[in-house]
Parts: sequence; structure tokens; C-alpha cells
Amino acid sequence: MTAIRVIVGVVTLAGGLAASVAMRTPKPSISPSSPKPEGARSLSAQASASRTVEPTWSFDVVRSYPHDAEAFTQGLVYLDGFFYESTGLNGRSSLRKVEPETGAVVQRLDVARRYFAEGLAHWKGRLLQLTWDTKVGFIYDRTTFRQLGTFPYTGEGWGLAEDGRRLIMSDGTPTLRFLDPETLAETGRVQVRDASGPVMHLNELEVVGGEVFANVWLTDRIARISPETGRVTGWIDLEGLRPRQDPTGNAVLNGIAYDAAGDRLFVTGKLWPRIYEIRLRALR
Repeated sequence: MTAIRVIVGVVTLAGGLAASVAMRTPKPSISPSSPKPEGARSLSAQASASRTVEPTWSFDVVRSYPHDAEAFTQGLVYLDGFFYESTGLNGRSSLRKVEPETGAVVQRLDVARRYFAEGLAHWKGRLLQLTWDTKVGFIYDRTTFRQLGTFPYTGEGWGLAEDGRRLIMSDGTPTLRFLDPETLAETGRVQVRDASGPVMHLNELEVVGGEVFANVWLTDRIARISPETGRVTGWIDLEGLRPRQDPTGNAVLNGIAYDAAGDRLFVTGKLWPRIYEIRLRALR
């Protein structure tokens, strides 16, 4: 494919490409020794298998932007020169509008303490925000952040994105759900698989050039997924971007946004002090 310019927190794709998994243990606790859902492959086995089969891309940092290191990033969207961000943790969850150049939060709405906010997507002037385990999503006016309504779903809410005709949601399993963006009713599902089987822990989502880009929780990798088949078409290895000082182990990669007009891809992570624009490099 054509070269891709990416920003961590933002990725730029030079070909005009268009765009949190949790277990029952508390999501902020991300020890790799935590029990996995039944039937899931280990993260190391999953990464090892994917490295030997699907194509892999590395990256070059084009530019970096300041980011609130206290923001537990769960969802990231780029719209008209601003980042819109959903941050998590009970008592710290919020919806934010952020100025990229300065990292300043120019608009903020705090979410009630009982909710652990998750993925975020935009649809026709509305922002839609998932919550982790309370089975409710919020609908906001993009301009005012006024809450317009809520919507229910089964299971957990992790990542959320849109492809111009539907919403795509992850829920902590290898399954991606499709939702009608107007009614928010579920319209279909697809299981995500690579050559070794189902891919667990799909987290934050973004649609880029018709593919779904998905963070894989607890790893430094992004899966590139065909939404039609669920097949992993390749992996993006972002090893080296994670902050070196991470005593809690919580500062994992999470957050993908795409500027379609400027052909830029952004990426960041939970509690990261920077958002990065990166250029993808094919390794094989």
C-alpha cells in the first residue's frame, strides 16, 4: 500500500486513507498475569504468531503534541482541528475538546462517578461515548457537550468508531459489533481473527482507509482489520513509544485518531504526556 504518515495520538496515511477491552478484573489493573477469558490465547503467543504471518509495519515519528499525563485515554477523535477525547476511571471520567498545539483542554464535561467512560465516536454533530461495565452509552451535542440522550447495549463497552455508514464497537472479546448510527440498534457482528485464531483484547478503534485499526490491550500493537471479514490484514508495531517511567503499569497504548483531510494518523496512550503523528514503514 502507499506510505502512511502517522502521529501517535495521530497517524498520517500518505494515500489519503480515511478511519477498552476488559476482563472482569478491574480494568485499570492490567497485570499480564490477570486471568484471561476462557479460550483466549496468551498475549505473548498471540503477538508471536502474528509476527510470523501477517505483514507488519513499524513507524517514524513525524511530530509530537503535548497531552495531559493525567488523562486515562479511552477514546480519541480528530475533528476540524481539535482532538475530542474520552477519559476513563471512576471519578475521573470525562469528555474533552483539546487543542493539539498546546494540549489545552478547551472544553470539558465530567462524567458521573459511577461510570467508567470508554470509547468515543462522532456522528452528524453528535458525540457518542461508551462506558465500561454499566451497559449504557451517552449521546452529546458536539458543540455544547449537552447530553442529548443515552443508549443501552449488552456486555461491556470498549472502543467505538464510525465508517461513514455505521458505528463499530468493541466489547473485550474478539467480536466487533455494528450499530445503526441513528437508532443505535445492533445490526451485525464479525469475529476478528488472524492466522492463529481469534484476536482477544481489541480496544480503542479508528477506521482508516476502510480498515478498522484496533489497539490490542496490554500490547504495543495495532491490528489492521477488514470489517467485512474480520480478518487481520496486518499489524502495526509501536514498541518504543510507551513512556519509560510507568510504575503502575497502566500507561498502555490506547488512542487512535485520523485526520482524513490532512491524511494524518495520531496515536497516544493512557496517561501519556504526548500524542504522536507517525509515518508507517513496512517491515515485511
